[in-house]
Amino acid sequence: MKRNILFIGLSAALLLLLSACSEEFLKVDPVGRASTENFPESDQEAFQTLIGVYDLMQWNYGRDWNSAFFVKNLPADDVNAGSSESDQLPYQNLDDFAHVSDNPVIAGIWEGFYKAVNASNAIINSTDPSNDFKAQIVAEAKVLRAWNYFELVTLFGDVPFYFENPVSTADFHKPRTPKSDIYAAIEKDLQEVISVLPLKSELPEQEKFRISQGAAQSILGKVYLYQEKWSAAHGVLSDVIDKEGTEFGLEENFGDVWKRVSEYGPESVFEIVYTSQEGYDWGNFGWGGDAEANIHVQLMGPRGNLFENLDAIGMIAGWGFNLPTEKIGLAFETMGDNGPRYQNSLMSEDEFVAAGGSMAASDAHDYGGYLRLKYGTYATQTNTEAIAELNYTTNWRLLRYADVLLMAAEAYNEDGMVSEALTELNKVRVRAELPELSGLSQTQLRQAIKDERQLELAFEGVRYWDLVRWGDAESELSGEGFVSGKHELLPIPQTEVAANNAIEESDQNPGF
Repeated sequence: MKRNILFIGLSAALLLLLSACSEEFLKVDPVGRASTENFPESDQEAFQTLIGVYDLMQWNYGRDWNSAFFVKNLPADDVNAGSSESDQLPYQNLDDFAHVSDNPVIAGIWEGFYKAVNASNAIINSTDPSNDFKAQIVAEAKVLRAWNYFELVTLFGDVPFYFENPVSTADFHKPRTPKSDIYAAIEKDLQEVISVLPLKSELPEQEKFRISQGAAQSILGKVYLYQEKWSAAHGVLSDVIDKEGTEFGLEENFGDVWKRVSEYGPESVFEIVYTSQEGYDWGNFGWGGDAEANIHVQLMGPRGNLFENLDAIGMIAGWGFNLPTEKIGLAFETMGDNGPRYQNSLMSEDEFVAAGGSMAASDAHDYGGYLRLKYGTYATQTNTEAIAELNYTTNWRLLRYADVLLMAAEAYNEDGMVSEALTELNKVRVRAELPELSGLSQTQLRQAIKDERQLELAFEGVRYWDLVRWGDAESELSGEGFVSGKHELLPIPQTEVAANNAIEESDQNPGF
């Protein structure tokens, strides 16, 4: 059961604190509202403001047609944009490496990340951690700020850095801060709050969505990994793994990982919450990102004019975005992975027909011969008493324990600790019913870890950024339109270049 307060929208007091990087987003008329000088004062006000940050992230990752979750997936080789060639061109362009700096989706997620950053800043800089309750809230806000900045530097590279929210007009205009400096600030935020945060097991049942000590450690480990700080990465990730069985663990049934039954379960390290409790219909659904349900699950569902009789596999027709590529299907085949991981990630056309489905067409835009099951439009995951398409309760799992194990394996291997790397890698393989690996060289194990991440984390917004940081994007994606030296980063949105006097056209990322 989810905490209802998360789904009642932002309070008027929080709206005062919302901001993004440009002056347009930072100016909010405070007339008739609490001043940031004395808000939040009470524990309850502090808690409501923190919930607002989670709510902003819900909005940013699930905002219809401007989803950060989609942006992280679309350039990769495990998904195609899908639907039709002319449907949602900003998404299609991201998928085809045809995006430019005025792509509205890129501008939308930039806005979303900075709104979350600056709402976090407001908590950190306005809340006196005078008791344990408020100290935890400030600690959470620092982790949320760190996560959103991590997403920004991963996607955009150097970005404007706001440690405190702007006060004067001049403060709105900041140049791009070197990524290394932002990484240092992220690390500091995370390091100083880990001991303040509760264990996941200590969080009340209805607050399991909140950042725990293990979540902060896992995020820090990922931050280290992306900087190739191998020893630091496996050092902090091993602290999380040491609590395996009490705080975290792998779900026994791989198919449950993305379903309601496993929300905040042992494999969930950090997830974004959605709910079907509103029971939306076509007249009151919050288009524009105001809805509390996950409309992007519907967007990703198998398109009815391609797949028919979906009820044979317990699914409802969707709108056909994020179709699996043929490449990811062949990757499972090459790895000999036909067990529970494959069976709950995707399904071939032949398997779909054998299960009782039928095909309405033999081909379609971006169709690679497979139907995606992970994050699928299952009837059991929505409110079928309302309009099923508008009420999916599926949470995005932004970070899960299997990823922690694979990150630790990678860090151990790169640090020359092959035995330790194999131990963590094999835990993931055993759950997938694959044979354990042994006797591999560091080079062989490096490739095995890459292969495992490709299959385990398919369709989760991880693959593309793995390819970029490994230096493999050109070899894997050049045939898809990827240009080396350009597409490793997204362009700084043109709206930001126009609004921020400290950023010139010449400061844009290469190639844009």
